[in-house]
Amino acid sequence: MKILVTGAAGFVGKNLVVSLRNIQEEYDRVHNIPGGVEEIYEYDRNTDPVVLEDACKNCDFVFNLAGVNRPRDQSEFMEGNFGFASTLLDKLKKYNNKSPVMLSSSIQATLIGRYGESNYGKSKLAGEELFFKYSAETRAPVLVYRFANLIGKWGRPNYNSAVATFCNAVANDLPYMVNDRSTELTMVYIDDLIEEMIAALNGQEHHCEFDGLEPVAKKNGRYCYVPVSHKATLGEIVDLLESFKHQPETLLVPRMVEGSFEKKLYSIFLSYLPEKKISYKLKKNEDARGSFTELLHFADYGQVSVNISKPRITKGQHWHHSKNEQFIVVKGEALIQERQIGVDFEGNPYPIREYRVSGENPEVVLMLPGYTHNIINLSETKDLVTIMYANEIFDPNHPDTFHEDV
Repeated sequence: MKILVTGAAGFVGKNLVVSLRNIQEEYDRVHNIPGGVEEIYEYDRNTDPVVLEDACKNCDFVFNLAGVNRPRDQSEFMEGNFGFASTLLDKLKKYNNKSPVMLSSSIQATLIGRYGESNYGKSKLAGEELFFKYSAETRAPVLVYRFANLIGKWGRPNYNSAVATFCNAVANDLPYMVNDRSTELTMVYIDDLIEEMIAALNGQEHHCEFDGLEPVAKKNGRYCYVPVSHKATLGEIVDLLESFKHQPETLLVPRMVEGSFEKKLYSIFLSYLPEKKISYKLKKNEDARGSFTELLHFADYGQVSVNISKPRITKGQHWHHSKNEQFIVVKGEALIQERQIGVDFEGNPYPIREYRVSGENPEVVLMLPGYTHNIINLSETKDLVTIMYANEIFDPNHPDTFHEDV
């Protein structure tokens, strides 16, 4: 398949092109396009017009992402969003190319509510009608998507979306202003958009009609839409971003619920971090026995740490009521011992369970609630390195840790 992407240097275009190249070069083994991706024509405002001519003659699918968002003059909206669309369709007609054409429009084209006087919305609506007229004349399939706020990596601050602006400001310690924290945004994440675009290449796009500003799924609807979107207020967005910013101090990793807005926003935020913030120091707690360093905290799942034991050192010798841990030796050799505290029904101490482990053959050993446990470095000369997971973040006010030798 030969694919034309106009606006290829823009936010959506760049994300789409790299995704198509992954499919073309078979790095992406998840998505399949019948016949593969033979050629990708990338066209933008600085591209040689010959490329557009050649693409319109030979392409099998068109993604028209070209447009003007923030012009210096309001008249540029119509020129950029309607004018280029006319040029594109005229060239397709010139070569009698009836390939499917996708149009990136905007929810502002509804001209509803605060969008009623939007020159941008009017130019997008004019572009939509032009495409529908083109389809009626040529019988070429036209897929018109009305997007709200598109968010994701590579978005331009103060241009593509408020989310891009806030992410850049918070990540780089720049001033920003939230006029109304209660303002709610409807957002489509770039990866979800790309999934829909690939579906469209395969003739599996999602159709809809609009109930006001809301898309309503309809098999033969006039419009198309991305079925996955998110709603959040400006206040909720900036609060999340501020929490992400403080991860070097809190070690707290955001909730990573699959498909959640928080998970997606965190990925976007990271893409705006300056070089100096990509790494940060951790607090190492050291004594004569070795060291203990907390690596990551998780709001719902506890923490991960790394423990280093000097040669022949025994650590632990304690137990927990409810806290449970998992030890994974990644370097060296160790003996892990566990014993249920107290005595059995006959008054005898419970037997000691022993697990000899090494970094050569990593395995997980569970530290059970109600069992005192330790870890012994068996080497006479080398440090023991152990990754430790605990199901709760350590709270010095409620440590749930009690000394007892195994």
